[in-house]
Formats: sequence, structure tokens, C-alpha cells
Amino acid sequence: MNILIGILIPLLGTTLGAACVFIMKKEMNQLVNKGLLGFASGVMIAASVWSLIIPAIDMSDGMGKLAFLPAAIGVLVGIAFMLILDKIIPHLHLDNDKPEGLKSEGIKKTTMLVLAVVLHNIPEGMAVGIVFAGAMNSENAITIAGAFALSIGIAIQNFPEGAIISMPLVGEGISKGKAFSYGFLSGIVEPIGAILTILFSTALTPIMPYLLSFAAGAMIYVVVEELIPESSSGEHSDIGTIGFAIGFVVMMVLDVALS
Repeated sequence: MNILIGILIPLLGTTLGAACVFIMKKEMNQLVNKGLLGFASGVMIAASVWSLIIPAIDMSDGMGKLAFLPAAIGVLVGIAFMLILDKIIPHLHLDNDKPEGLKSEGIKKTTMLVLAVVLHNIPEGMAVGIVFAGAMNSENAITIAGAFALSIGIAIQNFPEGAIISMPLVGEGISKGKAFSYGFLSGIVEPIGAILTILFSTALTPIMPYLLSFAAGAMIYVVVEELIPESSSGEHSDIGTIGFAIGFVVMMVLDVALS
């Protein structure tokens, strides 16, 4: 039961963020948007280091001085995986009229906006599932408390993400109810990915260090490719930087305090 709650916490963050369409009349202020994007970036980078890469290295202690190898390989493969998805899945980022991925004729703009967020959520769902699977099957490297820290951290960064995807959709002429639904559905991929990972956790145990760092690499790709450029574009880029610092520290504190 605790594990089910843990993997649903990130979806709660997305849902609460998407619900902002019902309480905010106007589009999100640009400065707030930049700060939240920076905050999300900080949370994801800190989670990648403390919750994923460091446990992966700890699990590989038996390799001696080569204990870094599984983590290094996993990070690079995770980045390559997201790069391939970025090139294949048709998606559209806010404030950008040019779709990315394969040719997307016939796909609605709103669908591509949601797909962009889904693309971000894939590594987060994988990370939560892998960490909980690791907590179930490893002795010391990952604890249930540490897994909950990651889940809570991702939920915190999912809140602005849910708002950022749902609120602009209202500006596209979509009703608040539908905008909320799109935001909620964009987060469904996270618990689904987490559940599938846990179901196969026994078979995945031997390669857990690679999987942890794979999820870290995937999240790092999203931060560097999308979140940081969006938070630092235009004026007042320092707001995104401040948000990053706060998010990084919050996630670091959560991981250390709850582990």
C-alpha cells in the first residue's frame, strides 16, 4: 500500500497544478513561469544526483575503482534514449510554433502540447518506479524513505508543470474542464511507468545501478534540453536561476532528511 501511495504522489502534484485553471483567471505571469521552470530544473537535477546516481555508484562498490562505470554508462544511455524520443515523438513546446519530432500533419496543436509534457514525464515515472523497485530489492543503497523523498520531490516540480500545460490551453479556446483533463492525463504516464517497472523489479535487480543512472540521464536531458532554456530565455533570466537554486536545495534536503 505504501508503494502504491508513493508512485501516485507525483500524479497528485500534476493534478493540483492542472487545477490552477479553475482558480486563476489569467495566464501565468512570465516571471512566475520562469521561476517555476527553474525550480523544477533544480529538483530534477538534485534528484538525479542524490536519489539515482549516488545510489547507483553505492550499489557498484564491488567493482572497486570502476564503481563509477554502471552510473556513467546508464547516464549516457538515458540521455541518448531521450534524444531519440525527442526526434521521433511529434510535440510542440509553449511559445513555439514549430513542432519537433517526426512530421505531425493532422495532429492538433493541443495534442502536441500535451505530448511535449508527456515526453518530460516519461523519465520521471521511470525514476520513481526504479527507485521503489530498488528499495524493495536492495539492502542498503536505497530506502523506502529515500524513494518517498524522490516521489515527493518530483510531485513538487510536477505542480508547476501541470499549471504550465493546462493554463495556456484555455488561451487556445479550450474549456477549463478539458484543459484540466489534458493536464491530468499528461501525468498518467508516470504511475503507469512506475508500476510496470515494479512489476518487473525482480528481473531488473541485477542491472539496477544501470537503470537508476539511466533514469538520471533521461531527467538531465529534459532539464538541459528544455527546462533551463525556457526558464532563461528573454528578460529576467535570473529568476529562473534563483528558482533552480531553491529547487535544488529543497530536493537535496528532502533526500537527506527522509533517507
